[in-house]
Amino acid sequence: MKLWRSVVGKLWMTIIILVAVVLLINGVFMGQFLNTNFANSKDQEVSMQKLASKVAQDLKRHKEDTSYMSAVNELLAAQDAALVVLDGKLSESFSAPISATLPKFKALDIFSQEQLDKVVRGATEKRIFIDPNSGLRFLAVAVPQTAETVGSTGGLVMIYQTQMTLNYTQAYFQNLFIIAAVIGFLLTTLFAFFLSTKITQPLIQMKKAADFITMGEYRTRVPVSSSDEIGELAQTFNHMTGRLEETIHALNHEKEHLASVLRSMTDAVVTLDASGSVILTNPQGERLVREWHDLEWSDTDSFDPEKRPIPVPLQQLFESVVQDSTEMTSTIHVRNSVYSVVMAPLYSGESLRGTVAVMRDVSEEYRLDKLRKDFVANVSHELRTPLSMLQGYSEALLDDIVSTPEERHDVAQVIHDESLRMGRLVQDLLDLARMEAGHLEMHYGPVEMNALVMRVHRKFLALCREKGLSLLVHFDPEQIDLANADEDRLEQVLTNLLDNAIRHSSEGGKVEIRINALTLNGIPSVKMQVSDQGQGIPKEDLAYIFERFYKADKARTRGSSGSGGTGLGLAIVKNIVEAHQGMIAAESEVGHGTTFSITIPNLSA
Repeated sequence: MKLWRSVVGKLWMTIIILVAVVLLINGVFMGQFLNTNFANSKDQEVSMQKLASKVAQDLKRHKEDTSYMSAVNELLAAQDAALVVLDGKLSESFSAPISATLPKFKALDIFSQEQLDKVVRGATEKRIFIDPNSGLRFLAVAVPQTAETVGSTGGLVMIYQTQMTLNYTQAYFQNLFIIAAVIGFLLTTLFAFFLSTKITQPLIQMKKAADFITMGEYRTRVPVSSSDEIGELAQTFNHMTGRLEETIHALNHEKEHLASVLRSMTDAVVTLDASGSVILTNPQGERLVREWHDLEWSDTDSFDPEKRPIPVPLQQLFESVVQDSTEMTSTIHVRNSVYSVVMAPLYSGESLRGTVAVMRDVSEEYRLDKLRKDFVANVSHELRTPLSMLQGYSEALLDDIVSTPEERHDVAQVIHDESLRMGRLVQDLLDLARMEAGHLEMHYGPVEMNALVMRVHRKFLALCREKGLSLLVHFDPEQIDLANADEDRLEQVLTNLLDNAIRHSSEGGKVEIRINALTLNGIPSVKMQVSDQGQGIPKEDLAYIFERFYKADKARTRGSSGSGGTGLGLAIVKNIVEAHQGMIAAESEVGHGTTFSITIPNLSA
């Protein structure tokens, strides 16, 4: 940093200029004083020349007058001057006594022989000289003295006087001013740099402390070395730093608290600036933003991560919030997920600086709500058909539309079958509700799987023969047992699967039951399979067949014989298998039948 730009340089230059101005003003006034009170060299020369000429003229008349010469001598002595009179041969004809403080000079000590000759011939000579012994400065004037008689040679009169005139005084004061200026320059320089340690050093320390504070060192303090204004400034600076540290600590604490709240939220939070750029997210929001940015949108022109970093699903809602400057709520669908979004504007003073969006994954709630609506619709549909048949056939009995006993028996049989069908539907609904609520009553114990399969085989054998189907059983020759299972529930599983297989098989088809023991992931297990050669299930429906009331054959209608399913069998089977910590899967090909595979771990109680 240049010296004149620093505080020391400015202070130094200020003091130097101030001293120079004071010396200049003092010199001006001193010069005026000297001009007023001291005679200059020219005036002294004129005065001495007149006095010498006057003395030269008066010597003709008062040469022998002792009193006159004494008066001249006293007059000259009072003025630190002396008189020397020479005759025509340059011999000293008169020399008055002089003051003890004034040196005595001869004419040849001051003037040369040639100069004196000129004076004798009528010239006037003047000279300023310095006495080498005393160091005094003298002014000497020599004037001619005319002869008393014609034809004789005259002499000369010389007067010399100490020169304490203006020029000498001015030179003296000039030297004095130069010395004073040099001393003043040195003193001001020392004084300025001395002040730098007292003034600028604390300021430099404050600057360094401020630099540390800008780098985050809020505990930096400035040493207080005095009790003057600089010390008070240092104390104020330290107090300000302390308050700043407390404020920063409080802000960091509040920031950490807010960050903890955001991190612990299960909802996704995304903050956008006024241009739509993502500026702040919590972990859940960051995950959603990354996932949505990685998706391939159909409208690729409307999304560019470089130019428009706002996630595409939020773009329309963001534009609406910015335009209307009001909070909005919406539901967005992204792939197989559903999100409830609440977006509100953020203000900085009066201007809108961005928005904040809170997103909650409501896919499960949306799915459950859809299941609830589907459940109500399906139950209504399933109950409407038997109720309509019960109402219609009962009205036929009441109105005597059927008259013969055979017709009455047929109508009563239909009413009985539909009532049984409604009972099965209600029972299945109750069982499924208890299973999904975790209140399914299970009776665990050892189960002989061979005996269980044969019992189920005997139950459906007559029905298969009636429909022209073959029912085959395949299992290992060795006895297969489950150490801890509910025999009645496993029988319900096989019953539901066989019921579906028989209903969807055509005459001449074959239904098979396979059971065998295996080890799965190091755990002994039992695998059961039920296969048919029916119409099969489309691939797009396989993922949904275990849902309540889902029917792969959407064109199939319920018959009046009561043999139609309730649409709950596979859902009940899945819940029973999962209650045994097992797995169920289905493989099917349209026109070639379906195979259900169940794997249950053989775990001890």
